[in-house]
Amino acid sequence: MRDFSQDHDWLSINTATVRKQSGQETPLGRIIDQCAARGIRAISPWRDQVAAAGLGRVARQLKAHGIGLSGYCRGGFFPAADAAGLKAALDDNRRAIDEAKTLEAPCLVLVVGALPGALDGKPAYKDLSRARGEVRDGIAASLAYAREVGMPLAIEPLHPMQAADRACVNTLEQALDLCDELDPQGPDNGSGAQPAALGVALDIYHVWWDPKLEQQIARAGRRRLLAYHVCDWLAPTRDLLSDRGMMGDGVVELKKIRGWVEAAGFAGFSEVEIFSQLDWWQRPGDEVLDTCIARHRSVV
Repeated sequence: MRDFSQDHDWLSINTATVRKQSGQETPLGRIIDQCAARGIRAISPWRDQVAAAGLGRVARQLKAHGIGLSGYCRGGFFPAADAAGLKAALDDNRRAIDEAKTLEAPCLVLVVGALPGALDGKPAYKDLSRARGEVRDGIAASLAYAREVGMPLAIEPLHPMQAADRACVNTLEQALDLCDELDPQGPDNGSGAQPAALGVALDIYHVWWDPKLEQQIARAGRRRLLAYHVCDWLAPTRDLLSDRGMMGDGVVELKKIRGWVEAAGFAGFSEVEIFSQLDWWQRPGDEVLDTCIARHRSVV
């Protein structure tokens, strides 16, 4: 397993971690400058932040600082109430793929969606199997274009608590079943292997509890493991969406899981993604980033 204790060369910052400090939206340009000042080599920005700053401007700023991406957030949300909604989702994912390509992202992360309308408390239907079918079809359609332009897609399984509203793919096993069905070339852990066209984004917050996690990480292998997100699970958790813990403050065995991930062949960035309405979003962004660096060295 790699030694992170002496530097933070393999730390990435998901920009959600420092975008809402003290109730104020932090511009993406400032986040990039803050990361550059600390020698952070990679970020994972969100599409709305990029849109607000301007795609071309963000691409130029990243290049000027020598900062790359560990992923791009996010595509997905495929299910819809009707045919027009399904088409709109596919069109939006095509735009997301193009944006990810412009920013030279290694993958586009997919939060696949679930019951349409459920986020607003008004689900259009309650048939979860239908939603999963629409997810499968949406990924298949998007994958065809993603292959054309060379942009890998990374399915992010979300914790079952979000099965109704954000993602009906809830385990790594489910995600890999989709990968094997839609991209059947399969994993290859050879030293020269290229990333799969369809793989997974493994977010510790969503999968740490899974009794099959070690087995499924090994199944994924180097080619399917496209992104790795870290934070911690607080006990007790005060809010299931926005009370993620800083690494080392919760109950996740972070180094053990990273050991499994690296044993499977992953050698990329550990991307810190923390939604923390009650704690870290209340602190100055500089403090949060400095803490991320320290914890990356000591507990990740």
